[in-house]
Amino acid sequence: MHPAFSVLIFTVASGAGYGLIFLLILGHLVGISALQDQMLILVAGITSLIFISCGLLASTLHLTNPKNAWRAFSRFKTSWLSREAVFAILFYPFVIGYLLAIYLQGSQLNGLSALLGVMSLVIAFITLFCTSMIYASLKTIKQWNTALTPVNYIVLGLMSGSLLLLAIQAMLAASPATDLYNLAFVFLAMGAVVKSIYFYWIGKPSGSTIKTATGFTQASVRLLDQGHSSNAFLNNEFGYTVEADKLLRIRMASLGLSFLIPALILMSTSSVLLVLAVFVCLAGLLAERWLFFAEARHVVRFFQANKKD
Repeated sequence: MHPAFSVLIFTVASGAGYGLIFLLILGHLVGISALQDQMLILVAGITSLIFISCGLLASTLHLTNPKNAWRAFSRFKTSWLSREAVFAILFYPFVIGYLLAIYLQGSQLNGLSALLGVMSLVIAFITLFCTSMIYASLKTIKQWNTALTPVNYIVLGLMSGSLLLLAIQAMLAASPATDLYNLAFVFLAMGAVVKSIYFYWIGKPSGSTIKTATGFTQASVRLLDQGHSSNAFLNNEFGYTVEADKLLRIRMASLGLSFLIPALILMSTSSVLLVLAVFVCLAGLLAERWLFFAEARHVVRFFQANKKD
């Protein structure tokens, strides 16, 4: 599929924002000492809202008529896109209420602030899951229609969120907290593992072919002409082809920028370098997300003449 840059920004920025607020509130609720500071909670919470809001705004830029974005709310029962939109909006009053409670009464939790925090982290996780299911639910695209898609989205969101949380904490406290430091390393390792598994899995030669699509599985089938007289949306979007060596280079770059280089930077305790690790990781995730779309192969490609994958 032809990758829309606005969608890359949306998925990476909102994933980092939801991952950040999820880990922040969870750590606050369970009593992690580094996350009991009022200023840290407020700064990290506002940062997460900025990332999420910028991501959601970017998601409308690839629409021909952005003013019609409201229609995404109208199919909650059947559409993962609609569910994502509803939960994304529902998230705001809870998280704003939680941050307001922290601002007014400090980091000490009471029944109301704890409830608002729990609702915020639950809805953040659900929204991130719904975003991933927009793609994982499409049976016409083998590379997306797998449980690995939501696993990757959630783990990478938590990974980038953990790096953001560590960088913010280190800047405010002048040194990184051991718990957050270890958490960031764990999620970097998890992200590298799940992404490597995904890359391996989509490289396996399985799924539909022109033979299974036509039913002639025992003969050699070659498409002589496409089954329509003019191009359509699916042909234009999913007819996108990238050279194999270019894809391989971008894969290596995404793995290095997303996981390896941030892990090496984390070996330093400098708050400035930790901020650098966040930007390097986000750049790598943009490349990773570009690959996610560029390597998608819709079954409509089976019926396009002169297309080779």
